[in-house]
Amino acid sequence: MRGILLAGGSGTRLLPLTTINSKQLLPVYDKPLVYYPLSVLMLAGMREILVITNSLHIESFRSLLGDGSHLGLDLQYAVQDEPRGIAESLLIGREFAGDEDVCLILGDNIFYGQGLPAALHNAAETVDGCTVFGYPVSDPERFGVAVLDGDGELVDIVEKPTAPPSNIAVTGLYMYSNDALGYAEKISPSARGELEISDVNRLLVQEGRGRIVQLGRGNAWLDAGTHDSLLEASQYVQVLQKRQGMQIACLEETAFRMGYIGMDQLSELADRLSTGSMYGRHVRSLVEA
Repeated sequence: MRGILLAGGSGTRLLPLTTINSKQLLPVYDKPLVYYPLSVLMLAGMREILVITNSLHIESFRSLLGDGSHLGLDLQYAVQDEPRGIAESLLIGREFAGDEDVCLILGDNIFYGQGLPAALHNAAETVDGCTVFGYPVSDPERFGVAVLDGDGELVDIVEKPTAPPSNIAVTGLYMYSNDALGYAEKISPSARGELEISDVNRLLVQEGRGRIVQLGRGNAWLDAGTHDSLLEASQYVQVLQKRQGMQIACLEETAFRMGYIGMDQLSELADRLSTGSMYGRHVRSLVEA
């Protein structure tokens, strides 16, 4: 399975912060927002990852992440000049995917939980069509909502319903078998002129090829797409890191613990980071330990 990280869009909900900067390059406490979804793909076992962004910011992402080789990754880049919908990323990434299945994650989504890597690995091994990840919320009318049958199986997805059929929101994390990528060609743009990912998922669900993995207790899902949620995400990360003395979404640590790089490479990465920062001190402490 290969990863696609969608970091495009205009970030209008975050203006004026996004006037000259990409939303996914804004800080969430002590690191750029893009580190969080990228670390999820790494934890899921993906080393070949396509970053999709717009032409204004692509060089900034290259400067930050490079080709990924320092992390044992193969990072590639593609451009989505206009916000034509999440589903378009499946079409942009088809050549990159080749014959492989794909895990798509939105660049402003943050996932955290001890059982998350195992859930991702299990889902990747069994995907046929699409697998979406659900999370219980108190305001489901703001999201795409899963419709479940009596056995908890996914039977439909309703976008921002006025009368939600459940409180399970569909998060910005999706897995697709290779043949499902072309389903983005079967849908028409919505009223807002975008190819909606919910329409792709709904087609697959109607064919009996859609399933849901519910991320319940012990997991957290944050969408950092507004000023309030960006601040809340920073506060969440700050509290966890300070109380537990650990780092969330430390790419160097993730690469090392996943076996993508060895101790020598980790030591080199630590040397590049200033110990004047909490992040740099954490990477150095891994080497010293």
